[in-house]
Amino acid sequence: MTAATHSTLFPQVPETADAVLDGLDPEQREVARALSGPVCVLAGAGTGKTRAITHRIAYGVRAGVLQPASVLAVTFTNRAAGEMRGRLRQLGAGGVQARTFHSAALRQLQFFWPKAVGGDMPRLLERKIQLVADAAARCRIRLDRNELRDVTGEIEWAKVTQTVPADYPAAVAKSVRDAPRDPAEISQIYALYEQLKRDRSVIDFEDVLLLTVGILQDRHDIAEQIRRQYQHFVVDEYQDVSPLQQRLLDLWLGDRDNLCVVGDASQTIYSFTGATPDHLLDFRNRHPNATVVKLVRDYRSTPQVVHLANGLLNQARGRAAEHRLELISQRDPGPEPAYTEYADEPAEAEGTARRIRDLVAAGVPAGEIAVLYRINAQSEVYEQALADAGVPYQLRGAERFFERQEVREAGIALRGAARAGGNDSLLDDADDLPSQVRAVLSTKGWTSKPPAGSGAVRDRWESLAALVRLAEDFARAKSGATLSDLVAELDERAAAQHAPTVQGVTLASLHAAKGLEWDAVFLVGLTEGMMPITYAKTDEQVEEERRLLYVGVTRARLHLSLSWALSRAPGGRASRRPTRFLKGLRPGSGSLGSLAAAGAGGIERGIAGGRRKPRGPVLCRVCGATLTEAGAMKLMRCEDCPSDMDEALYERLRDWRAEQARELAQPAYCVFTDKTLMAIAERVPTTDGELSSISGVGVRKLDRFGADVLAICAGGDGGTGDDEH
Repeated sequence: MTAATHSTLFPQVPETADAVLDGLDPEQREVARALSGPVCVLAGAGTGKTRAITHRIAYGVRAGVLQPASVLAVTFTNRAAGEMRGRLRQLGAGGVQARTFHSAALRQLQFFWPKAVGGDMPRLLERKIQLVADAAARCRIRLDRNELRDVTGEIEWAKVTQTVPADYPAAVAKSVRDAPRDPAEISQIYALYEQLKRDRSVIDFEDVLLLTVGILQDRHDIAEQIRRQYQHFVVDEYQDVSPLQQRLLDLWLGDRDNLCVVGDASQTIYSFTGATPDHLLDFRNRHPNATVVKLVRDYRSTPQVVHLANGLLNQARGRAAEHRLELISQRDPGPEPAYTEYADEPAEAEGTARRIRDLVAAGVPAGEIAVLYRINAQSEVYEQALADAGVPYQLRGAERFFERQEVREAGIALRGAARAGGNDSLLDDADDLPSQVRAVLSTKGWTSKPPAGSGAVRDRWESLAALVRLAEDFARAKSGATLSDLVAELDERAAAQHAPTVQGVTLASLHAAKGLEWDAVFLVGLTEGMMPITYAKTDEQVEEERRLLYVGVTRARLHLSLSWALSRAPGGRASRRPTRFLKGLRPGSGSLGSLAAAGAGGIERGIAGGRRKPRGPVLCRVCGATLTEAGAMKLMRCEDCPSDMDEALYERLRDWRAEQARELAQPAYCVFTDKTLMAIAERVPTTDGELSSISGVGVRKLDRFGADVLAICAGGDGGTGDDEH
C-alpha cells in the first residue's frame, strides 16, 4: 500500500474491537462500551456525538455483541444518515442500517403491505400541495400559492402530532400556534384533503409513519417479525422527534430497552414542525435504569466561542434550560468574538463583506466562512455587498433573492408599470417612486403591516418588503429617479448575482445552518424584532429564539462576529436595539448579576458582575487529565488521584458547618457542600482571594462565612458567623 492510501480519504479499518476505541475521550469511550439496556447521551454542540455513537455501534459489532443486521440507527436527514453509514463502513461495520425515520418506515411498509393489507400499496405523493389546493377549491376557500404552502405545513404539523381534522382547532389553541388561516377553515381543508387521498389511492410522507404505526399496532405477527429483525436501536438528534416518530419507535422496541438516544435540548429549534425535546428530557423517567453520559468536551470551537455559547444558555429559562450542558473547549485559545454596531443595514452588510474579504486575503478559504441571519429575506443586502466586494458566495436552504418566485413576479409587474407610465391607473395617486412601487407590489401581496406568524406568506411579504425598502433607498440616493430607472437597477443587481459560484461564502438562515460548521461565522441583524423575531410572543417561543442564536454561535470554530444596525436605511432614526440575548455578554451591555447554577456536565456556573475569563479545559493538578465532573472540578483533581487534604482541618470545618446549619435552621450543604469543604482543607486558603477562587465559595458565602473559614484554616475555631439572614 502506498502512503497515499492512508490519507483521511481512505482511513484504515481498525484491526480489532479495542482498536475502535482508540482516540475516544473518556466519555465517548463510556458511550461506546454501553452496549446494553437504555442509554441516553446528552451531547453538546461540537462534542463528537456522531463519532461516539458510530464507534459504539462499530465496537459492538466488532466485539461480537451486536449483529450488524440487528441494528437500526435512525436520524433526521438523508445527509446525516449517509454520513453515519460512511463512518460505520470505515470502522468495519458496513452491514448496519442507518436511515431516516421515513426511509426505515417506508421500507417496512412496502415489504409488509401485501401481507397486512393486500394488493398494491398506494402511490406515494412526492408533493402534497396540489392536493391541498384541490381540497381548498372544493371547500370554496381561495388560497394563493404562499397560503397553500402554509396550510400544507399546518396539515403536516397536525399529522405528526397525531391530530385529526376535527381536533385541529382545539390543538392550535392549546399550542398557542399562529394558524395562517381560520383554524375552522384549515380543519375543513384538512378533512377533505384526507378524503381526496383515499379517493385517489395516494398517501403522503406522514402517512408512511401513520400507516406503519397502524400495521404494527394491529398486526402483532408483523410487529414481532420486525422486532426479531431489529434488536438494537440508536436515535440521533433525539430532541427533534415528533410524537408520531416516538410512537413508531415504541412499537419497534416493544417491551425491550436496547435503545441508545443522543440529543441536546438546547438545540431544539424545530418545534413549529412538531418536534419536541420532551422525549429526551423524560427519558430517565421512562427508563430509571438508563445509563446517562454527558458529552461536554467541545472539539469544534475555541474557549472564547464556547464562553459566549455558555453565557447564552446561562440566561435561558424553561424546562430545556434546566438540562443545559456547559461546554468545555478542548481547543487552543483564539480571538475574542467581535461585536459591531452599525448605523444602518447597508453599512452592516458592507462592513461584513469587508471583513470577509480581509479573512479571505489572510488565507481563510471562502468556503469556510458563513453569514447567518434569521430569515431568508435578509440575504439580498448581503448578496449585493459580497458581489460588490468581489467575494463569491452560495446560498443554502433558499433561492437567491432575485430567483425567488415572488421577486420575479414583482419584477414583471414593475416592468409593466414602468412601460405603461401614466397610463397605469395603479399609479394615479402615487406621486413619488416609493409610493409607485408600493402601489404595484400591493397587487402581489405587499401590505403596510406584516402578516401575523411565520410561514410562506410571511416569507413572501418579507421579500416584497425588501423591494419596497430598496426603492426607498434608491429614491433617496438618486433624486428624480423613475420606475424605469429602478427596474434597470434591479436588472443589474440580478445579473451581477447570477454568476455561478462553486466555492464561496455560505449565506444561510440560522435554521438551515443546523448541523454545519465553519472556521468563521458572521451572525448579522441581531436586533430586537429579528432576534427574537417579532412573532415570538410566548416565553417558550422566545426561548426557542435564544436556542436558535446558540446554534448560530456554536457553528463557529475560530472567528465569530456578531453585529446589528441601529436603523434600516442611511440617515434613518437610530431606534433599534441589539438583541436582549446579548445583555451582560457583549461589552458595554451591563451585568446580569449572579446567574443560577444548573447541572451541565457537572459544572457550577456563575457570573458576579462583568464578563468572566473564558474557561478553557480544567486540568487535574495531580495527573493533568481534563476534568468534567463537578466534584472533581471543585477539588481540581480526579476523584481517584491522591489527596493532600488536612484531615484535622476538614473535621474542624465540618463541626463548624454543623453549628452554622443549626443556627440558620438549614441543611448543612446549604452552608458548604462536602466537596467544597474538602477543597478548602486541601488548599488551606489564607486570603479572601484564595478562598473565593474555590468553586462553591461565591460572593455571598464569602461575605457571610469567609472570616470564620479563614480563621479555622489559620488554626482558630471560627466565630458564630454573620447573623444576617
